[in-house]
Amino acid sequence: MIVRFVIALMFAASAPAFAADAPPITSNRFAATLVPAERFDIGAMQVERHGKGKRALILIPGLASGSWAWQGTARRFMGEYSVYIVTLPGFDGRAPAPGKQMEAAQRALAQLIDTRKLVKPVLVGHSLGGVLAFSLAAQRPQDIGGVISIDGLPVFPGAEDLTPRQREQMAQQLARRMVPGDQRAFAAQQQDYMRGIGVMDMARADELAKLSARSDPGAVLQYMAETFAMDLRPALSKISAPVLLIAPYFDADASTHELTEETKKAYYASLIEAAPTAQVVTVAPARHFAMIDQPEQVNEAIARFLKNL
Repeated sequence: MIVRFVIALMFAASAPAFAADAPPITSNRFAATLVPAERFDIGAMQVERHGKGKRALILIPGLASGSWAWQGTARRFMGEYSVYIVTLPGFDGRAPAPGKQMEAAQRALAQLIDTRKLVKPVLVGHSLGGVLAFSLAAQRPQDIGGVISIDGLPVFPGAEDLTPRQREQMAQQLARRMVPGDQRAFAAQQQDYMRGIGVMDMARADELAKLSARSDPGAVLQYMAETFAMDLRPALSKISAPVLLIAPYFDADASTHELTEETKKAYYASLIEAAPTAQVVTVAPARHFAMIDQPEQVNEAIARFLKNL
């Protein structure tokens, strides 16, 4: 039941769109407003630093997102922590990195930790950013103090029972379905995605879609294909830091597929059960961008987790 639900959502949001009234690619009220204490580049990745606490939080946005996705979280924690918000190559106006996008992003994140001499930072990732957090924490367990993932999983939901070859084939199929005709078509796709999966409020979805449409369409497709083909579950046992997975739940999406809040929580828990210390909490009502739909609930869950580190 869960597999059918997730795959249906994925392909419904990925169908090519060529709407004549695609939203213009402009800034809006959801664009980043916090002035960082520092802004710098590491390769093709941009970094913004807020606050100057002893412990660092590294906020990693998801697919086609920029620092605008983390403004509420940064405001909440910058008084106590050093908050680093990254914008990955290819997203929010950044040029893509050469080669494989996920590998380039992971190298840049590792370089941020090394060059800034960050001691046991906590990785906070949304969606694809959560995948990167799991991967980096498994590769460098001694360097990571905690992992928080908001609706980002070690394997794409619905693909956990596929073979590596099958996942690769579906990744390529998904990429072909999403090839945009031009930037305007890509903007329309982003609007469909935000309205179908992203957030609950349609007016907010349209504004956020204008921001996500600033990303490079080719890079977005490459990230999607690379992520869909991954399965990090065998590596989770290497993570020594505590893990928190935040699962958004929106009854209007899930009820027709007989997916309850507890069922979804149990399903997410099954995907990260190999991590030595892991917990799942649900946030409702919320869609994929839970930190925008329910910022107080998400920030409170993060605060509880950090307090117990």
